[in-house]
Amino acid sequence: MKKKSILRYPRLDTILMVERTIQKHDGEFKKRKLWESLPKKMMYQTFCVIFDYLLISRKISVDAVGKVGWFPDSKGALYYYRRTDLAR
Repeated sequence: MKKKSILRYPRLDTILMVERTIQKHDGEFKKRKLWESLPKKMMYQTFCVIFDYLLISRKISVDAVGKVGWFPDSKGALYYYRRTDLAR
């Protein structure tokens, strides 16, 4: 992952809003559509920071098609994270 210069760091309530939206629409949307479906508008760059955090912390995954899924447990996330047939 490349280092980026982040202009604004997201607040906790914003991160939780993104998490709830991903949980609600588990496996339905791709990244861009998920951003458009958020209840409150935010800058796409801020959304990308949150998305990268959730991906690195293995709370979410992206399948080969590009759809975002939520992992309720870390052991299940680790199993799918190690699978080579899924995109990261």
